[in-house]
Amino acid sequence: MFLCPLLTKTFIPTHSLTPTHTITSTQSTYCETIKQHCDAINRPAHVVNLDPAAEEFKYPVSIDVRDLITLEDAMEEVGLGPNGGLLYCMEYLEDSLDDWLAESLEPYGDDDYLIIDCPGQIELYSHLTVFRTLADYLKREGWQVCAVYCLDSQFTSEATKFIAGCLTALSAMVQLELPHLNVLTKMDLCRDKEKAEECLFPDGHELRAALDASMRPHFRRLNNSVTQLLDDFGMVSFIPLDITDEESIDAVLQQVDMSIQYGEDQESKLAELGDFGDQGGEGDGNGLDF
Repeated sequence: MFLCPLLTKTFIPTHSLTPTHTITSTQSTYCETIKQHCDAINRPAHVVNLDPAAEEFKYPVSIDVRDLITLEDAMEEVGLGPNGGLLYCMEYLEDSLDDWLAESLEPYGDDDYLIIDCPGQIELYSHLTVFRTLADYLKREGWQVCAVYCLDSQFTSEATKFIAGCLTALSAMVQLELPHLNVLTKMDLCRDKEKAEECLFPDGHELRAALDASMRPHFRRLNNSVTQLLDDFGMVSFIPLDITDEESIDAVLQQVDMSIQYGEDQESKLAELGDFGDQGGEGDGNGLDF
């Protein structure tokens, strides 16, 4: 999951889902791609790492949770395994928002655009309150926040995988209660792009038929209940991302911009300056000429 905040303010979190719910390069690739695109269009964008288990980055990181706590330190000092250590780190971060994070965000002001790279473990979004607390904190501080959920396009190859991805996206949307964008990633590597594009707007009836065809009959009531849940909420849709296509990258960024109303304050200021300039140009001849 990625959080995107803008200081007017803006914040974007990102989260990726894999078959085993393990950390992958998906979210880091997203951050790298969006950061490079923002640099190319002269937008001041900064990447924030909130993954205490991260090892290296291909892009500069402006704020790093590893300066506060690392997974290795948590495992050694508290005697926890990888999963327990990660949960400990996230709870420690949650308790440090008012001091460590507040101090880290001080250098960033109006129109700063932050891309927050979050860990990929789904339980952090479905069972813990850390990212809900983080989002609420940022909103109180004046940041406009959008959540970006990244789902690998390989999930569209099987109905069982895709319905799992859709339900996880829905869970994150309900839990975070933020403007939310679901992105179907790795479209440049997708073998069946036509099928992937058919999944951009999931249809419960079609998914149920696909599930029934691939599973035993006694699962049909469960399939009906699960797909009906998607239809009842009617919230899940995806936008494709092909990192080799600038138009695709720009389309994703535009969706995020609309969610956080990026640039609207600048347009208002320019409009006000334009009105002021027009008023100055419509003098009665008694004004000063330069």
